[in-house]
Amino acid sequence: MVSNRNSEWVSGVDWVTILIYVVLVLLGWLNIYAAVYDESHAGIFDLTQRYGMQMVWIGVSFMLAVVILLMDGKYWHMLAYPLYWITILILIGVLFVGKEVNGARSWIVIGPVALQPTELVKFTTALALARCMSTYSFSIHKWSCLLQVGLILLLPVGIIMLQNDTGSALVYGAFLFVLYREGFNRWVYVAGIMLVLLFIFSFLLTPETLLVVLVLVCVLGEGIANGHWRLKLIYLAGVALGTILLYFGGNLLLDSHLSIDVSLMISLGVSLPFVAAYSYRNRLRNVWMYVGLFAGSLLFTLTVDYVFDNVLQVHQQKRILDLLGLESDLKGWGYNVNQSKIAIGSGGFFGKGFLNGTQTKYNFVPEQSTDFIFCTVGEEWGFVGSALVVLLFGLLILRLMKMGERQQEPFGRIYCYSVAAIFFFHVLINVGMTIGLMPVIGIPLPFFSYGGSSLLAFTILLFVAVRLDATKRETIINH
Repeated sequence: MVSNRNSEWVSGVDWVTILIYVVLVLLGWLNIYAAVYDESHAGIFDLTQRYGMQMVWIGVSFMLAVVILLMDGKYWHMLAYPLYWITILILIGVLFVGKEVNGARSWIVIGPVALQPTELVKFTTALALARCMSTYSFSIHKWSCLLQVGLILLLPVGIIMLQNDTGSALVYGAFLFVLYREGFNRWVYVAGIMLVLLFIFSFLLTPETLLVVLVLVCVLGEGIANGHWRLKLIYLAGVALGTILLYFGGNLLLDSHLSIDVSLMISLGVSLPFVAAYSYRNRLRNVWMYVGLFAGSLLFTLTVDYVFDNVLQVHQQKRILDLLGLESDLKGWGYNVNQSKIAIGSGGFFGKGFLNGTQTKYNFVPEQSTDFIFCTVGEEWGFVGSALVVLLFGLLILRLMKMGERQQEPFGRIYCYSVAAIFFFHVLINVGMTIGLMPVIGIPLPFFSYGGSSLLAFTILLFVAVRLDATKRETIINH
């Protein structure tokens, strides 16, 4: 399975991407070393320490990267489905023989080595998705094709959820970016964003205020969609004026006690028939569409409490409430994030210097070498070092997208975009949760978080993309 054109693949490989990979891996190892540094075990190959084991995994990853580069890129199309089903069977096996760590049964222990198959399944799912969507008869607008895509994505998600590893399951949401690139209906994404916002605002706003907001959004949305936005703005301005008059006029002249919410709802009740009559005169179908949107949104908000209380686990509930600022438990559920923010903030602009981080050195930050490794970067390397790491990840993701656009075949394009989306999701969530902008869901920072499974999986993901890109560039060189 090794290509005979060794001199050709050298000229076709994107060496800038490989350089970024090497730099990120080495920076990751330095931060693992700093996070768990022990003066009595300072040797970098001390296998009793995490930095010693990580160095072994780095060596294995580098050798694996070379093997992938030497393989003919055409084989990955052929192996896509077999590899996917093999890893699915392994996932199912983990449910029965896996080891439970932090409440999730997602690990396989082989002697002194513990592996997490969920990391590798991201790679095989990306391959299977690319294979499915690159078939000649595939169309993103056919329900039968979307069903195939849904099965490929939801099957591993369902099994991972049974393992009680919600964080890893959420990563598969990254593939929605790939579907968008391939032409999936953008209104599905708009609806998804609206549902997320409704979920959040259901906690932040009173039911009356949320109802008013829904009405205003639907009215203004109808106007913008149909070119009547100026009239709708005038209408909303009238509603605002009516609300002010009701609130102040009613309270001052009538000696009543109307709240802003009640005043606004009265104004809407009086004025909505007029805007409905105007819309009816133009397009009845649009009126019913927005009535349906409003009714569906209202129904969704009514189910939020049920989902929150009966579907989410207690630690997930607490993390959401802590993220939204509705509860503050700095010694309990909010401890990890609070200590992480203290560590990152204490680094200042240039950081405290290598091995000089006090928050991480004295173990104030839990999981500081795995999920919260970025706080070590912030404390020891400061804003400059943190910005550099984020910039390197940004460049890597952009180069993966560029690789995808260079592909002439859909398989390579879809796979490269899948890898870019997975990296983007991991970096966004991991960095975001360490600074308190994202919920804590426990996913690794690529190439930085300690662990052989994640390092091997991200290496495979990246270098298969590099190899597919090199195959395409070899073809151009040969012609």
